[in-house]
Amino acid sequence: MKSESPHGTLRSVVIVTGGNFLEMFDFFLFGLYASHIAATFFPAKDELASLLNAFVAFGAGFLMRPLGAIVLGAYVDAAGRRKGLVVTLGIMAIGTMLIALVPGYAQIGLLAPILVVIGRLLQGFSAGTELGGVSVYLSEIAAPNRKGFVVAWQSASQQVAIVVAAGLGFALSKLMSGHDIAAWGWRIPFGLGCALVPFLLYVRGTLTETPEFLARSHHPSALEAWTSMLAQWRLVLGGAMLVSLTTVSFYLITVYTPTYGKSVLNLSETDSLIVTLCVGISNFLWLPVIGALSDAIGRRPILLFYSTLAFLTPYPALNFLAHEPSFSRMVVVDLWLSFVYAGYNGALVVALTEIMPKDLRTTGFSIAYSLSTAIFGGFTAAISTWLIHTTHDKAAPGLWMSSAALCAFIAVVLLGQRFRTSRVTSAPDPA
Repeated sequence: MKSESPHGTLRSVVIVTGGNFLEMFDFFLFGLYASHIAATFFPAKDELASLLNAFVAFGAGFLMRPLGAIVLGAYVDAAGRRKGLVVTLGIMAIGTMLIALVPGYAQIGLLAPILVVIGRLLQGFSAGTELGGVSVYLSEIAAPNRKGFVVAWQSASQQVAIVVAAGLGFALSKLMSGHDIAAWGWRIPFGLGCALVPFLLYVRGTLTETPEFLARSHHPSALEAWTSMLAQWRLVLGGAMLVSLTTVSFYLITVYTPTYGKSVLNLSETDSLIVTLCVGISNFLWLPVIGALSDAIGRRPILLFYSTLAFLTPYPALNFLAHEPSFSRMVVVDLWLSFVYAGYNGALVVALTEIMPKDLRTTGFSIAYSLSTAIFGGFTAAISTWLIHTTHDKAAPGLWMSSAALCAFIAVVLLGQRFRTSRVTSAPDPA
């Protein structure tokens, strides 16, 4: 079965990753404006308690990811990649609109935080399969020797969202007063995200099904998919351990960075936004480079190398920053952590599509990724805040990243045989 032409692949990459853009755009905005969202929907006498409540609500969406992966992942493997991408985007859009439009606690009382949490739960349910659906679609339309490079654009699209969101945040900070941003200005970027939804739904509807999916004579039912994944629980667990590093490091250097810079290091909000903007650009540049490198030398050596770096360097790097906080030190440290994250993730995502059974790629990928995000990444901001408060060590989030790196390294070692065979078995089925 032939892959798409380069032109067709480029068009599909742009269309498919649009939903990833919206997901990460909204997630990053939540982290960027966490203090304002906390004050609007989760007011408390203690500012720390209010912020923790907001981050717990943020993390609650990740608890829905495994359920979304189980339900929607099986649907995608049975009904098709294209249909699944449209469904996940539609559900995500509803959650985004709830967060953007619901009145604050002062206007409607407890109903406000309840609706925000519902919005996050819907986003999480959708996101449980969104990333897996996109990654599998890209993997199945790419040429066998370019899968790492093509699939890396899934993650790269998220970096575009970070750059755009940080740029909007920077513009708002220059055009509006802090009081107006806290009162209502933080909703503007969320509203812009909502405005993209009709266009994204339309263009996703124009996608064609992947030839690899159409070539299969049997598409497993939901019950078959769930039974098979239960029987292969060791593979799913190994996949979740693999993902632990990428999800923790990503949310640490993007979603948590604005809050860390402003609330922990006492740097200006503008400084934190500029640093995050630099991180997004750095991630965007490194991801396809490492994805292409993994096509040349394999996924496993890259995953071992970067998980080792991620185990050894985060705490010393953050300790260097916390010892004498400054804009320049924050740029250096976050760009280093960006290199570590992008290097690992550039090989990880395509590897995860390859080690899963062909008929259940979306289900297996999505369950593994969503479990890891729910356990590790989704609560990174809350755990980092708690660690700093408990240990009185501003570099403590580095220990959390190192813990995830250890899990990832162990998984790479344990799944060694899978990595050795995946590059052979991941080529499209013959026509």
